[in-house]
Order: sequence, then C-alpha cells, then structure tokens
Amino acid sequence: MKSPAVDVVLFDLGGVLVELAGIGQMMAWCPHLPDEGTLWRRWLGSQAVRRFETGGATRDAFAADMVAEFGLPVDADVFLAAFSAWPKGVVDGSRELLAELRAHCTIASVSNTNEIHWARVCDDWALHGLFHHNFPSHLVGALKPDDDYFEHVLAALGTPAARVLFVDDNLINVEAAARLGIVARRATSPAEVRRVLVDAGFDPRLAESRTRA
Repeated sequence: MKSPAVDVVLFDLGGVLVELAGIGQMMAWCPHLPDEGTLWRRWLGSQAVRRFETGGATRDAFAADMVAEFGLPVDADVFLAAFSAWPKGVVDGSRELLAELRAHCTIASVSNTNEIHWARVCDDWALHGLFHHNFPSHLVGALKPDDDYFEHVLAALGTPAARVLFVDDNLINVEAAARLGIVARRATSPAEVRRVLVDAGFDPRLAESRTRA
C-alpha cells in the first residue's frame, strides 16, 4: 500500500460491519414516526438509550423505559427479547477487510453499544479481537454523536483528528465527527468502506471486491 492520508481508521460496527435488524422492528412498533431519519434522531436523543449505552442503567430498567418513552405496543420482556437479537451477524467481507487493513494502519471500533450487544460482538463473533483498539460506548461512558465521545477516542489514540478516518452508516454521527476535524465518511458495507479507503489515499487495489454476494 502507498502512504495514506490517515494513520487511524475508526469503524462503526452496526450497519457497517454487523448486520442489524432493529430499525424495521422499531418502525413497525412506532407507526407514528414518519421515517427512519426521525427514528434515528429520537433514538440518539433518547434518555433511556443514552443511559443504557453509556453504562448507566440495567437492561431491565432500559427495557421498561423504552416501552414508556416510545409508547411501544409490547411489554418490557418482549422488547428486551427482540432487542437482544437485533445484531444478526458479521457482514460478509468484514473480517477480510479488517485483516488486510490492520497490517497497514491502526484500526479501532467505535460503537454505540451496550452489555447485551457487546457480548455478542466479543463472545459470539470474536470481532473485537480484529481491532487494535475498541471503544464501546457503555464502557467509555459516552456515545456518538457527542463531542466527548470522539474527544475520548482521539485522546486515547494520541492521533490528531485530521489523521483519523471515521466510517459510520449514520449521517448524524458522520457530521458530528467532521465538525471536530475528523475525516468522516458514510459507508454501509465493507465494499463501500473499501472505496472510502482508496479515496483517503490507500492503495487502489484495496477497492477490489473481496466480499461474497
């Protein structure tokens, strides 16, 4: 690989490297929400979500709060069972991409997550071991798109924002990172990440598809 314009690549997990099923379920439960963008804004601003995904609430308290806050037509136990299964698996091509990339730069996961979903990442898929660093929000105590989350990551890595590339499927998070000077791009698959990497100065051969249909 030639010398890229960045030293560190930060990866969101859900929606980029991990397939999620929760958005469709929440939209079905919340027909009053007009679109997924509105759901994401509600989700990222939700006090119940923020408490749980910064490590400040138990799973049972989180489920009860979500049912109340979003007016869900199910009880807390049903919500929690569905929520636990929202991460479906690692997207094809993700492991290959990370293995190829980590030999040439520092890679880290930056995920809004919680004790339930992070256990799947680590225990079921061992995905955390493919990164040099992991910054799960419930252990950091902060989450995206808040400045203090990104500032924590930059400080821990000791890398200037301009030398960090961040990829996320959520435009709200991408825009927040960009405001701090991070090179931030939206991507929703390993194939899209490869194209972003080439744009950032990595070897064009990285854009060759290594994913399975």
